[in-house]
Amino acid sequence: MSKSKPVPGKDGNKYVPFEQRTGESSVVFFTRDLSEEGLKKIYDRVGGVLEGKVAIKLHTGEAEGPNIIPRPWVKELIDTRLPEATIIETNTYYKGSRYTTEDHRKTLEINGWTFCPVDITDADGVAALPVKGGKWFTEMHVGKGLLDYDSLLVLTHFKGHVQGGFGGSNKNIGIGCADGRIGKAEIHTASVMWDIRKEELMERISESSKATIDHFAPHICFINTMRNMSVSCDCEGPEAEPVVTPDIGLLASLDILAVDNACIDLIYNLPGGGGKAMIERVETRHGLRQLSYMKELGMGNDRYTLIDIDHDDAVISAAEAVKDVEPGWKPDRYNVFWGRNRRK
Repeated sequence: MSKSKPVPGKDGNKYVPFEQRTGESSVVFFTRDLSEEGLKKIYDRVGGVLEGKVAIKLHTGEAEGPNIIPRPWVKELIDTRLPEATIIETNTYYKGSRYTTEDHRKTLEINGWTFCPVDITDADGVAALPVKGGKWFTEMHVGKGLLDYDSLLVLTHFKGHVQGGFGGSNKNIGIGCADGRIGKAEIHTASVMWDIRKEELMERISESSKATIDHFAPHICFINTMRNMSVSCDCEGPEAEPVVTPDIGLLASLDILAVDNACIDLIYNLPGGGGKAMIERVETRHGLRQLSYMKELGMGNDRYTLIDIDHDDAVISAAEAVKDVEPGWKPDRYNVFWGRNRRK
């Protein structure tokens, strides 16, 4: 922990439109193809940086979680692109179906993550990674097993989050790589469990994320899946709020800030009020501080060139990317556990 007494930033509830941002730009790839083929196509645009022993960090979900990334997509990606890769996870800070390693293993089986190795990286202890330039932390505790890998694919289900506002790549590794007892407590708790919120929480998540990125750079890339975007995180399992935000597509980048900011921009640009629920969740939790603080930490760029790989790599705006998306969510054939997503 940092010995200083830092002060959280502000304005985590204020969206900054693309045209008001300054600085350099990064490349973000986009496809509307929410399928095994779409995932492979977009992976091919960023996966070349991975080498050696590859870990895939994704949220495998609480038991029977209805909104997690479809298992057939991940199986196909591993079979065809990353046959030696391992999915990595950590145990949870809260008591649920992934609190202990034993229960976590049972949940992985229930949810269908049985087609490749899954490493619960804090099962055998923790390690500390330095946090460079942070104001809350000088180091972050992660699952010890994380250090066994040479490269990291951050494969994220983009959705809402009860405290973080939204869960993108930053949340996926910022909370998801922190071990279940020490690291996650450092992020969430000062004196009483879950008492850290709003801008301070966003900053702590981002500093934790930075520790993992700095460890793997440049052998790390990010894919965000904008499908089944409940305002609830996958941590809430079948009790997650029903999905109302329409599915959008897949985004990928070598820049974590650019890919998360692009997803937020797509939500804000959804026509017909399609992004209303997610926007309310993000702003009421001051989740936009994730983005501004990542920029302050030098983790990436909030400006980007959006490449439409469905249309000969045309450069498009966020508004153009979602202009044909109809308001309202429609389930697809990959839904296995319905939870509160009632059939209409």
